[in-house]
This record gives sequence, C-alpha cells and structure tokens, in this order.
Amino acid sequence: MIERYSRPDMKWVWSDESKFSRWLQVEIAVAEAWAEAGMVPQEALPPIRAAGFSLERMDQILKETHHDVTAFLRAVGETVGEESRFIHFGLTSSDVIDTALGLQLMEAAALLSKGVDGLVKVLVRQALEHRDTIMMGRTHGVHAEPTTLGLKLALWVEEMKRHQVRLEEARRQVSVGKISGAVGTHATVPLDVEESACRRLGLEPAAISSQIVQRDRHAQFVVTLALIGCSLEKLATEIRGLQRTEVREVEEPFEPGQTGSSAMPHKRNPELCERICGLSRLLRGFSVTAMENIALWHERDISHSSTERIILPDSCLALDYMLHLATYVIGDLLVYPDRMRHNLELTRGLIFSQRVMLTLIEKGLGREQAYKAVQGHAMATWQGGDDFLSRLKADPEVTTTLPPGELEALFDYGYFVRRVGEIFQRLSLGE
Repeated sequence: MIERYSRPDMKWVWSDESKFSRWLQVEIAVAEAWAEAGMVPQEALPPIRAAGFSLERMDQILKETHHDVTAFLRAVGETVGEESRFIHFGLTSSDVIDTALGLQLMEAAALLSKGVDGLVKVLVRQALEHRDTIMMGRTHGVHAEPTTLGLKLALWVEEMKRHQVRLEEARRQVSVGKISGAVGTHATVPLDVEESACRRLGLEPAAISSQIVQRDRHAQFVVTLALIGCSLEKLATEIRGLQRTEVREVEEPFEPGQTGSSAMPHKRNPELCERICGLSRLLRGFSVTAMENIALWHERDISHSSTERIILPDSCLALDYMLHLATYVIGDLLVYPDRMRHNLELTRGLIFSQRVMLTLIEKGLGREQAYKAVQGHAMATWQGGDDFLSRLKADPEVTTTLPPGELEALFDYGYFVRRVGEIFQRLSLGE
C-alpha cells in the first residue's frame, strides 16, 4: 500500500555513491579554481574532470588506511594518473566533506520543500471542500462550541506555510562550502580559490570557518525538520482522536483488502497517523544531538562526525516519508458529516450556553447573575436532566428576560460558523 508513496530520490541523496560523487565534484571544482588562479596547468584538467572511483576499490584501500578520504583520494587517483597530484592540493579532509555535505543538504532540502508543498496543496483542497462542514470544537477533549472541519484544515495550512519559510532559511544556512585548509586560516588555499570553487558548485563560501563549517547551521536544519515533524504529529494526533470509535468523525484511508488486526477482523486502526507520531519523536531526539554537535574542541574534533552519519540522512529520510504519509492521509481522508452532526447534539444543547449567557447580559442581567443562571441548568443537563433549552424555557428568571421564542432562536448552529468565509478570505484560500 505505502510503496506507492515511497521516494527513492531521498535515498539516492544519502547513498554512498551520491556522497562520494559529491566529494569528487568538490575536488574537481577546486582543481578548476586552482587552474583559474594559474596554480594548476590547464592540460591537467581534462583527466581530472574525467576522474572516477570504484566503491569496491575504496573498500579495499579503507581496510589499510582506516581513513575514508585518503581511501577515496587513492581510488580516484588511480583513474587519473600523473595529474592526480593536483587533486586535493592544499586541502584538508573537511574541506571536501563539509562542502559536499552542503550539496547533499541543499538537494535534500529541495526534496523536503516539494513534500511540504504537496501537503499544503491537499490541505488547501480539503479545507475548501469542507469549509462549511460543521463539527464539534473541543477544548481539554470536552465539547466546547461548533467549528468546521475546513477551519481545522485551514489552521494546518497556515502552519505548514510557516514551515515552508523556515525550511527555506534552513536550506540557505547549510548551502555553504568551506575550502580554507587545516584550521580555517587559508594558509594553503587563498580566499579567491575558495570563492571560485564554491561558485562553481552553487554554494556560498562560509565567510569564516575553522577546520569545519560551524555546526549551528546543521543544528538549525535538523531543528527545522523536527519542528515540521511536530506539526505533522499534531495533525496526526488530531485525526487519531477523531477516529476513536466513540467519536468516528474522520478516519485515515482504509483500502480494500487491508486488515487492522491479526486477531480482530473488525479493526480499523489509525496506524499511519501513529507511524507519523512515532517518527516525530525520533526527529526531536535528532535535534538534541544536532545541538550538542555545536560545541567542539578548539578548531574541531570529530565527535560530531559519527552522529551526523546517522542524524542527517535519517532525519531527511524520516521527514520525507512522514510528509508523504501525511499527504496521503489528508488527501484520501474519510469524513463523516452525519456523525459530526450526531456528536454536536450529544450534550442536548449545552454548546449554546455562552450564547444564552451573553444575550442575557445584553438584555440587562449582571454577568455573575447570568452565568449562575445558565450554569445551573447546564449542570443539571450534564447530570441527565431535561435538555438545556427545555430547562431554560421553564425558568421564569430566564424567560422574564428572554421569552421562549427568542431563546429558541439562539439555538442555531449557523451562529458559530457565520464568519468562516471571512477567515478564509483573510487566509486568501479559495481565491
């Protein structure tokens, strides 16, 4: 079922082949920058540009060197020949690793941005379709006053639009390169070589670096992904709550042949939404690790490196998957308006308590007096007495101020949602 929504693109971004291809791309860009500066002969560029590598050969060399960059350089050098002496000239490993990582993160962010855009589109479509689908609004899990499903969805639209802005800023912060040498002093690599290489790669050069690109950038990126995950969890949690048997106002899609339990054939579980909620917890954990990677010893240590090999690809892969799950769930959401209407009437008119109280105040009663009069009948209705309107109509204290006909007119669901259209106009939805 879910395979239809899988995205091999993100898997490619974080594959070994992709990573080492980016490393080679950086090495070639730096060699070209050196040639532009007159430090590498132009005739050396064709064989360098034609360089390649074998993952199998790299693995063989790595068993000897125990250093992935030196294994990479030797494997690449074997495909180039004598001109390989100009590859990695003046560089340190992090020049290549961090600059290539900027390329990977930039590409991953573009894919995630597409995922957010896709979710926004289905949220907008469903918000417009259900703009006037009236349902119970709940606070503390308890019936409050009516709202519409469209408003609930429109709220999520705006939240995801804010994430679009956050993700773009996070993408900008990590789309940087660093070609500044061993401790960032540019002693072996002039600034103009760094600028030329980064320009060729489509990256901004870090204005200043140590031996690494500073990890506050990467922390911002992972925290942004975790924030998006939190909003997806919020969306999924709401659907889970509304899918409970006692409520059953919406359900996530349930396809022909799908089963919900090995033991109970009747089960229709919100398992996709639960999956989103679980993965959101993982993203929040990654964000803590990313923030702890900011403080390193002096110009660098590599305590961040081991964790980033997990948290960066996995956070991107997890969020990419979560976005596609959420897009599927919202796009094919099962909605039950009749059940919503049934639930609206469960409390036998209690949801009109505020409107009755405010009208009594408008008619001249003090707020405290009006509140007590309405609350007394509301509590009796809660305990299983007559419906709320009947009790109010039988109370002379109320009907002296509000005749029965005016009372009945107050019990109108349309009152609560009469400004929904204005809210949608404010959001520019439907224009």
